[in-house]
Amino acid sequence: MAEFWQEWGRCAYLIAAIWAFFEGETFVLAASALGRLTGAVDPWVLMVCVWLGSYAGDQTWFFLGRRYGSKALKRFPAAESKVAGATALLQRYGTFFVLGFRFVYGIRNVASAACGIAGMEPARFAVLNFIAAGIWAASFVAAGWYVASIIPPEDIGYAIGGLGLLVLSTFIFRYYRKRQRRRAANLSPAEV
Repeated sequence: MAEFWQEWGRCAYLIAAIWAFFEGETFVLAASALGRLTGAVDPWVLMVCVWLGSYAGDQTWFFLGRRYGSKALKRFPAAESKVAGATALLQRYGTFFVLGFRFVYGIRNVASAACGIAGMEPARFAVLNFIAAGIWAASFVAAGWYVASIIPPEDIGYAIGGLGLLVLSTFIFRYYRKRQRRRAANLSPAEV
């Protein structure tokens, strides 16, 4: 990460914004931690860049969902259940859903599209999205900065590796648990 920031200089902030357009939590955490450890990354500039990148990404998904949502769902049936789940959460929690969906891994882009498909007012989504993107950017920049202040620099690699293993283990556990439930649901009463 340090070499990346040295090589790209100010353009690295643009890359951070583009990365945040799609996702970017890990990148923001790592860049912020690097800023704390080396001073190579300005946390305020990083926060503004990823704020705007995240905002632009979700606005794009919102308008794509609004314009092409139902047609696209017919072409991608696997996304239909995710959008249905996000829509149910939107209907249940409204404003709080829009302010918080960025913090739920794996539904960010689907959630923005679901807001568009559900017919949320564009101006309302734009305001809530702007606030939410700011909260997200500030949270992840602050988290990376804080983690770098409590973990010695020589242990950062271990901490990131441990976090990666934890996330991977969680996905594997969820996969096998879902698979086990499907098998149990497919068993007939005579087989049980």
